[in-house]
Amino acid sequence: MISSSLDKDSLLFLIAAFTAGAAFGAVYFTALWHTVRQLPSAKSPARLLLISYIFRVAAVLAGFYLVMGAGHWERLIAATLGFIIVRKILTYHLGPQNAAGVIH
Repeated sequence: MISSSLDKDSLLFLIAAFTAGAAFGAVYFTALWHTVRQLPSAKSPARLLLISYIFRVAAVLAGFYLVMGAGHWERLIAATLGFIIVRKILTYHLGPQNAAGVIH
């Protein structure tokens, strides 16, 4: 009976980690998309890219660190999987065909 409870708790933590990773991915890639759209009008595009990159990476790494907790690599894997899935979804929806204004 106790092991069943632990399995449910572990599953809930993995679902929460996956959801957190998906949220990190949504924030990261949406911010990247906005940064790229601002490049043509930026005074210093290189500075904009660098600052955006530093903040995006720092936020995602801090989030992954918090999700992982005290060495729970399973949670890190679940969060990374959520991050990658959101990347695929957003790449499809916000990809080059939509950035150029072409609707398919």
